[in-house]
Amino acid sequence: MKRLLSLLLALASFSILQAAGDAPGLVNGNPPDIKTLKTGDKAPDFELLGTDGKKHKLAEYTGGEALVVLFTSNHCPTSHSIERRLQKFYEEYKGKGVKLLAINPNHPDGLSKDELGYGEFGDSYAEMKPYSEKNHWTFDYLYDGETQKIAREYGCLATPHVFVFDKNLKLCYKGRFDDSRYYDDATVKSKDCQNAVDEILAGKPVTLAETKPMGCSTKWREKKFLHDAKHDAWAKTPVTVEPIDKAGIANLRANTSNKYRIINVWATWCSPCVQEFPDLVEISRKFDMRDFELVTISMDKPEDKAKAEAFLYKQAAGMSKKVETSLKKEGRTTNSYLFAGSADDLATALDKDMPGPIPHTIVVAPGGEIVYRHNGIINRDDTANAILDKMNRFYSPGVGKK
Repeated sequence: MKRLLSLLLALASFSILQAAGDAPGLVNGNPPDIKTLKTGDKAPDFELLGTDGKKHKLAEYTGGEALVVLFTSNHCPTSHSIERRLQKFYEEYKGKGVKLLAINPNHPDGLSKDELGYGEFGDSYAEMKPYSEKNHWTFDYLYDGETQKIAREYGCLATPHVFVFDKNLKLCYKGRFDDSRYYDDATVKSKDCQNAVDEILAGKPVTLAETKPMGCSTKWREKKFLHDAKHDAWAKTPVTVEPIDKAGIANLRANTSNKYRIINVWATWCSPCVQEFPDLVEISRKFDMRDFELVTISMDKPEDKAKAEAFLYKQAAGMSKKVETSLKKEGRTTNSYLFAGSADDLATALDKDMPGPIPHTIVVAPGGEIVYRHNGIINRDDTANAILDKMNRFYSPGVGKK
């Protein structure tokens, strides 16, 4: 009864916060002191730490024909879509007197766990260098996440959000980099940033001076309040373990849904299972915004069902509302099961290559193909990257913004 009451209170608090829409200190999702640069405004000065470990000032990027300041981030799939196009732009225009720098405006506290499902990097300063190196970027990448002062000065609403200045550092264009949020260059129909730069270089007025930025909202540090409430609600979600037979496991394995499923075989008496479980939960939260679910199959005795449920609750393994809704469409009520059959029957129904010992983990794609398997304790990063390799790190047509 106490568990149910605490859940209801947590969900009620979270619902109120969602309805309110803003964390304390934010108005319409942004700090009240955020500025709006207008055409002709001077580029705000800054002094920011780069991935090279050095402080960089605006003065370093003067003396050219144009300056492009791009706010971007490590985690955002829309930012991921322009990673390659951004480097191509830099290589093509640096010899024409165009300066380019990127700024990460996000604070890690402003990110919820389920906003990290499109990549291996969060938005901390420490993760910027490996992210930049992975993209083979040769332009400067600076960090504003600690104070987020420069994001306020420029009026950064999202990542990516680009600001183009002329040789006098007067704003000529702001908005999206181009009109596509997909990785495929063929989906780009309007190269808005490049068009603005071309007109500046030609000595012409910029025809289209403003577009709306497309991408992930700026992760202001104040958003932590909302995220903590969400995570607390997750932690208080009850767990129900249901018995499952060989046929039921075979149905899970067939995976006629549109979701990727990570299926883990475990038991409360299995020390390695207990050890790895927090990582499984973290993976499930990471991908919660995507078509993904964690399914657990306990090998405990039927009389130990309550013990398994208590363990799963303690691990905060309860289903999110998104997963719960998807299960209802399949006619299921839980993702936590207990199998009392033999190990041979389990292997036959789930994974014929399962060697026997637990924990055993597989990832099943829609349609039933096993795209990843691991026997023993998983490595969280390796497993998450294996999932990303299959699900991809970019938006696909038809996928909404976050």
